[in-house]
Amino acid sequence: VQLQASGGGQVQAGGSLRLSCAASGLPFSSYAMGWFRQAPGKEREFVAHISWSGTSVRYAESVKGRFTISRDNAKNTLYLQMDSLNYEDTAIYYCAAAPHPDSITVIRTKYWGQGTLVTVSS
Repeated sequence: VQLQASGGGQVQAGGSLRLSCAASGLPFSSYAMGWFRQAPGKEREFVAHISWSGTSVRYAESVKGRFTISRDNAKNTLYLQMDSLNYEDTAIYYCAAAPHPDSITVIRTKYWGQGTLVTVSS
């Protein structure tokens, strides 16, 4: 199984980025997907998850209203649209896969991507 995250980079505060996660080696439409992030010196934290078909999503309070998670099952790809970025969003972002949305947690996630760095400058 491979989860290849991309789209990270440096952006000014208030800007936007779109992350992608290309999945291979697993039945993508049968897996719930999610995003986590880990800032320097901090623990990995949940950002968002999306159900198998994309009809159900959940966000961390810190990103609600600014980030949008989506998926394209035909392309085996997960997305995270990030708007109104601020300094506190600086982190390595990881995509994750698990059989059920409730399993998209740090402990219960089955597969992890390699991470993509997002740096927000003021």
